[in-house]
Amino acid sequence: MKNNKIRRALAASNRVKARIMCWFFLLMAGAGMWNAPVYADEIPSRVAVQAFVQAEDGRLNLLMRVPMDALLEAQFPLRGEIGYVIFSQARGAMEDAAYNQLLQAVQVFEGDRLLGSPRLDAVRIALPSNRGFVDFASARTTVNSPALDDSVDLYFRQGFLDVLASYEIESEDARFSIDARLGGLGLETTTVLRYVLSDGSERTFSYIGNPGRVYLDPRWYQAVFNFVTLGFDHILEGTDHLLFLLCLLIPLRRIRALIPVVTSFTIAHSVTLIASALGWVPSAIWFPSLIETLIALSIVYMALENIVGVKQEHRWKMTFGFGLVHGFGFSFLLTESMQFAGSHLVSSLLAFNVGVELGQILVLLIAVPVIHLVFKYMLPERTGVILLSAIVAHWAWHWMEDRFAGLMAYQINMPAIDRYFFAGLLQWFALLALSAALLWLLQGLFTRFVTQDRVV
Repeated sequence: MKNNKIRRALAASNRVKARIMCWFFLLMAGAGMWNAPVYADEIPSRVAVQAFVQAEDGRLNLLMRVPMDALLEAQFPLRGEIGYVIFSQARGAMEDAAYNQLLQAVQVFEGDRLLGSPRLDAVRIALPSNRGFVDFASARTTVNSPALDDSVDLYFRQGFLDVLASYEIESEDARFSIDARLGGLGLETTTVLRYVLSDGSERTFSYIGNPGRVYLDPRWYQAVFNFVTLGFDHILEGTDHLLFLLCLLIPLRRIRALIPVVTSFTIAHSVTLIASALGWVPSAIWFPSLIETLIALSIVYMALENIVGVKQEHRWKMTFGFGLVHGFGFSFLLTESMQFAGSHLVSSLLAFNVGVELGQILVLLIAVPVIHLVFKYMLPERTGVILLSAIVAHWAWHWMEDRFAGLMAYQINMPAIDRYFFAGLLQWFALLALSAALLWLLQGLFTRFVTQDRVV
């Protein structure tokens, strides 16, 4: 009996100890969570970085201006409860931020040679009202100016950190490239990089996130490779373009039957892609939304044609018309990327188109046998055509609704009737005339082709 009481007392004591330990660990965990910095809330949503690159006197100068609220790891000396920067004591913190958060994220190449570590020539904190980065000369003067006086009240998250670094180079006439991985400074980081050429002119690059290696003055083969890759990736990443191709493939799985529709689509989107590169595109802000809506409509229409079961002999004509629309869709990405073409605009344009065609060929090579196997072993052909087309139509219909709602959010006004209006009208007439001529040529070609196909 006595032993049972002792056991119960020991058990109760152990339970009390366990509860005390649980509360202790909970309190410690809570204290840790309370004191831990919440970086997710501190990361700025939008960050704008300005940069200049110029080669002179055997060195490649890199000037950067970065908002201080993007430098989360920087420990600037502060005064007061608000947190004003003590400029006279901030040199070490500025250099640490420049090296650890900026320069370590930048790789600079002379030709194919990766340059060594940069020399930090100057760092300075600038007020948010400072406009010293309008050009390279002003920016260099600004970063080399004396530090602000400690009497200036600047909250440490409201200023700019200006950085001047330089790399040792072999020749000022070399081809330089830069890979600046600064996208992590904010949820959306926009970089405006200006390359100052030897004659004083500037070549401006503007991009979001990390675009990879940017050739400041690319050779033709570098531009061609980049734009072939860009076009290839775009067709594979563009779900709407892939679904449109799928709608073409579902009822036509023989290569000979696919040639007219794929060829007409390719020629048509090449026409509007080139026209867009020449500037023959409306500048209205609602035009991209209109094109995106029409692309979704094209998918719905082709899917419904598959379901209804219309004759395929003249389908290439409708594909040609929709190809003109898809070409404008391709052009939106191309227009943003032409800044990376350097002086090789024509070759880059053609290379982008080649990349798109290579992507289409890859899709055909994969999708045609897959659809053939599905219809052979899983679904009857007619049932499979209806089922797959219905799924695509349902998906594209929701896209069309969403995009049309976005289009209707714009206020569409009548254009001013002036010389620019008539110039644009002439360009559209020229585009329509070219499209009509190509359609006429394809009509003769495909009529003979279809006739031979029937004989075969």
